[in-house]
Parts: sequence; structure tokens; C-alpha cells
Amino acid sequence: MKTFLPYAAPLLCAALLTACDSTPRERQEAVRNEVHELDTLASTAASKMRVAARRAARFDSASRARSRQPLDNAATKAFTQQLLGTYAAIDQLTVTTIEPAYTQLLRQTRTLRRQWTQRDWDYASAIYKQLNERLKAIRLDLPARSELRIRALQAEFVTMETSRDVKDLGGAVKQP
Repeated sequence: MKTFLPYAAPLLCAALLTACDSTPRERQEAVRNEVHELDTLASTAASKMRVAARRAARFDSASRARSRQPLDNAATKAFTQQLLGTYAAIDQLTVTTIEPAYTQLLRQTRTLRRQWTQRDWDYASAIYKQLNERLKAIRLDLPARSELRIRALQAEFVTMETSRDVKDLGGAVKQP
């Protein structure tokens, strides 16, 4: 610190002397210009935030309207067959078949998720919820090791779904 002080003192003096060379009116004008620039930046940022908030609200409104629409039973059955294959009879899953059903769901979700629309995610979520309901029914007979694996698969599914929601929301906010 002591070695820094001898070098800083001349710079500090030079800055003070330069400030002394300007008049109060000149300093007032400089401050006024800086405030104007800051005000313009703040106004621009606020305008962008209002536009983004409106777009996010529209996206949210459309998402809520979509989720209120009932899922088609035939499409749900077809989607269940596509995602679960031999485990499509969710109400018949047992302690030994519930974990492979979740594994199959995640395998198919990983493969197909990039091409899914939000409506496809609605169907996948409905299937996921049905699996979770079946898990609740048989959970007490499930070995802890299997339950732990299922919890990890559930976390991955929710992460993929949330990631898609965030991506779509980001796209909705950015689009003109």
C-alpha cells in the first residue's frame, strides 16, 4: 500500500487540478448530459421490458388455453403405445414392471422431444402423471433401489419438460 501511494498522488492531483479548470456551469452541463444519457438508456430498457412482458403474458395465456383443452382419447392411447410400448397398460403395471416403464418413457422422450410441439408435451405429461398415479398405488411394495431409480427418471422427465417450456417462452419473448 505504501508503494502505491507515491504513484497515485500525482494522478489524484492531476485529476483535481483538471476539475478545478472547469467552471460550475461546465460541470453542470456535463452532469446534465450524463443524466440525459442514463435516462435514455433506462427508458429504452423499460420499453424493451414492457414488450417482453406482453409477449410472455400472451405466451402464458395461450399455454393456459391449450392446457384447458381436453386431450383426445385416441391420440392419448396412440401416444401411450408409442412412448411405453409393451408397458402401455399402465393400470396393470406391477412392482417389477414399473421401473422399466419409466425407463421406456424416458428413452422415447429423449429420442422424440426435439420434434415435439407443446401439445405433444401435454400428452407425454398426461402419460407421466398416469405412471405416477400407478407408482403411488404400488409404492409401498417397491424396493428402495427401484424407487430411487424411478425418482431419478422422474427428475429427468421434469427437467426436459421444463427446458422445453423455457425455450418456448424465450422464443415467444424474443420474436417480433
